[in-house]
Amino acid sequence: MTEEAADEAAPPGGDPPGEQPPGGTPGGTPAAEIAAAWQRERPGTPTASIEIVTPIWRLAKLFADDRNRVLREAGIDAATLDLLSVLRRSGPPYTLSTRALADRTLVTAGAISQRVARAERDGLVTRGPGTTGRRTVLVRLTPAGHALIERSVDAVLGREAALVAGLPPAERATLIALLDTLMTDVRARVAP
Repeated sequence: MTEEAADEAAPPGGDPPGEQPPGGTPGGTPAAEIAAAWQRERPGTPTASIEIVTPIWRLAKLFADDRNRVLREAGIDAATLDLLSVLRRSGPPYTLSTRALADRTLVTAGAISQRVARAERDGLVTRGPGTTGRRTVLVRLTPAGHALIERSVDAVLGREAALVAGLPPAERATLIALLDTLMTDVRARVAP
């Protein structure tokens, strides 16, 4: 088809018949293609979420796989990174109770206990009694734990900064606000 014929055959603002943009659908994205296929195969199927949720799932997988690779290279696993990061962000003396750790990491007390035991075995933290009660346990970052989290956080956050560098600052700000709005709304909808 000549360029002129293609221009004449194309609907206003659209692609010529039989030709589609990258992604294969008028929306041009793989998620739009999925939504269009469901509508074609099952008209009336609720597909309004597909172009939002599918890219989020795909991005989450890409980010998680890349982060796991960076963590392996840094010699730390995700659970230990989470534990040491919370302690490091707490500021000097880099000490928190196991209850505070559980609250800040959003995992159970049992999971924190396992993480702390493993990190203590590796010389990354120490455990000791708290001052507010018999059952309070304080966890403190050791110099070895401090050195590991410093190296690891630089590797992880540096890599993630590079991954989002393609978004200009204004688009980042818009995306941050939209993700926050979506997160708040979804949390409210799925809360027990």
